[in-house]
Amino acid sequence: MVSIHLYGKLRRFATNSSPSADSIIALDALEGETLQMLLDRVGIHASELYTIFINSKLLTSRTKFATYLRYQQVCEENCQGWDLTVIIHDGDRLGLFGTDMPGLVV
Repeated sequence: MVSIHLYGKLRRFATNSSPSADSIIALDALEGETLQMLLDRVGIHASELYTIFINSKLLTSRTKFATYLRYQQVCEENCQGWDLTVIIHDGDRLGLFGTDMPGLVV
């Protein structure tokens, strides 16, 4: 099972989109599925995303300050590259922050 935690306007993709509750999508992990494929399956376009965390580690962000905040990172270099080909595994927890939520990482 993959757990996708949605924040900001991305909450609309969850069954419970209330800002006072957790907005989480739980999906079965598909073998070899990339993050891009998972986003396509859920219906979220990459242009709607500002910051992505996988298992509490920063994958990418549109802000240049994220790397200076010393977040643990999934990538070793170019965490702003928006390479969404990372393979998603059973048990992964994704945190997706929309473009209306940039203040959470600066």
